[in-house]
Amino acid sequence: MENLDILIRQQQLIKKGSTIVVGVSGGPDSLALLNMFYKHRGNLDLTVVAAHVDHMFRGEQSQAEMEFVIAFCNERGINCETHQIDVRSYAQKNQLSSQVAARECRYRFFKEIMDKYHSPYLALGHHGDDQVETVLMRMVRGNTGEALAGIKRVRPFHNGYIIRPLLEFSKQQILNYCNKNNLMPRFDPSNESTDYTRNRFRKYVLPFLKQENPLVHEKFQYFSETLLEDETYLHALTEKNMNTVIKRKEKLVVEMDIKGFLSLPLPLQRRGIKLILNYLYENIPSSLSSIHIESVQSLLSQEHPSGSLDYPNGLKVIKSYQTCLFTFEHDEGREYCHVLEIPSVVKLPNGYSISCHVAQEIPIEKKGNDIFLLSERDLTEPLIVRTRKQGDKIKLKGMNGRKKVKDIFIDEKIPLHSRNSWPIVEDGKGNILWIPGLKKSNLDAGNDDGDRCIVLEFRS
Repeated sequence: MENLDILIRQQQLIKKGSTIVVGVSGGPDSLALLNMFYKHRGNLDLTVVAAHVDHMFRGEQSQAEMEFVIAFCNERGINCETHQIDVRSYAQKNQLSSQVAARECRYRFFKEIMDKYHSPYLALGHHGDDQVETVLMRMVRGNTGEALAGIKRVRPFHNGYIIRPLLEFSKQQILNYCNKNNLMPRFDPSNESTDYTRNRFRKYVLPFLKQENPLVHEKFQYFSETLLEDETYLHALTEKNMNTVIKRKEKLVVEMDIKGFLSLPLPLQRRGIKLILNYLYENIPSSLSSIHIESVQSLLSQEHPSGSLDYPNGLKVIKSYQTCLFTFEHDEGREYCHVLEIPSVVKLPNGYSISCHVAQEIPIEKKGNDIFLLSERDLTEPLIVRTRKQGDKIKLKGMNGRKKVKDIFIDEKIPLHSRNSWPIVEDGKGNILWIPGLKKSNLDAGNDDGDRCIVLEFRS
């Protein structure tokens, strides 16, 4: 542990000549880290700043810890920034657990100090035993992929990085370092409470593992590093493959092709779903786990052509035929009704548009269901563009009788989430003339010639 400068150079954690903010609680881990940076500041050409937060959980005791950190820094001429925060009040106001609230307050303060000193680095004292506990906790919780790798040695934070140089070392090595250097750290009694999950792992699971292998922290760190390397490779592979199956990608909506997705290997499917969730959620809900990913895979694999899942914070996953929609937008099916003036263009909520103009004669070369030609003699105004209604029927071109619009949507395999916003064009008598892009009524004048006609075009 004495060779911090060598370790940092090997791991390429810090650029020479930098200012580094060290989060210091006063406990052995952070105090050892601060002292190590202080002792090696010359070799590394560093400016060291200590940042301490008093969460005010333990009254005079936490106040005394803050004063201890200040005194420790003053003795060594280390810049020291402290802040007292009433975390309990913050937690109640924002409906957070005390641990989450403390973390939010602490990291917000760290950002302020990094800005004040123009520091690109925040150093924290997490060590090898913390890594063992974190990996085990996440495994039990059901995390997968990159999350299972535990604590990262380096990760982006604010305008720089969080670094954790002590992940190579065990708690006992840190305590030995503190004794050797007469640091006299403070100990938080809440770390002994079994009310917290981490403390239970620390008290009951970690001692057993250390009996089996005293260097277990090194094995877990190796596991973490190699897993992150594997995940980096698989992530790049997943992105490449998902680009071939995603049909639409917007801020609140992702639409993908199910057949193409199911052709991918299962490991890429799992990571592909996670990639979509990470894209859509601004902050991943703590309740989201591997169960949700498995649920999507199960939904998409089943033979039934449709189904849906409700995810945290209002996200819906909707399967319809060969399309899967991940969406926060639940207004795609909102009703609309527009008068189609002649000439005009009507823009629809789903991104499509319908244009209308008069032509002197029917343009015979125009074919397909994206265009409808209405002879002027058959026109009954006003022309209306609307969403479907229950019981809608259309008299199809070349067929006797009428067919339900609902059945046409089913036959054409139109996704459920698109049906309620799909346009229907009707005339002033209430006759459905055209289902744009799908079917035409018997009033389509595509085979006539010589008359002026109304030309309707459907565009995406």
